[in-house]
Amino acid sequence: MEFEGQYLTYNEYQELGGTLDQMPFNLLEYNARKELDLNTRLRLVSETDIPQEVKMCIFELISTLTKYIQDQGFNVNYTSETIDGYSKSFATAGQIADIVRAKHVELDDIIIRDLYGVIVNNEHLIYRG
Repeated sequence: MEFEGQYLTYNEYQELGGTLDQMPFNLLEYNARKELDLNTRLRLVSETDIPQEVKMCIFELISTLTKYIQDQGFNVNYTSETIDGYSKSFATAGQIADIVRAKHVELDDIIIRDLYGVIVNNEHLIYRG
């Protein structure tokens, strides 16, 4: 499955110190990007040059979502594992979406803080007027 239009690529994520495998990263980046798009009124969708502040914001959103997923007892880097009756859980795309909805306010706070004052195409990214 191809993930297009990412605001933060997997290579950039790894350069920043990210440790997720590629597929969990793709799912979390997608959900973080959609959360960001809601707050920016889609101002970044057609941009090819994503500002550094946006990349850092996506990185922080992914880190926050990863923490919440792990707090729910899931591990984003396992697809499945069973050894002698012991099994590990993993987060599905639906579970990630549920967590995003549940943590919406905190994610919004991160976006507002990280993108306050960032201007793209002569417009503030988080302008809501």
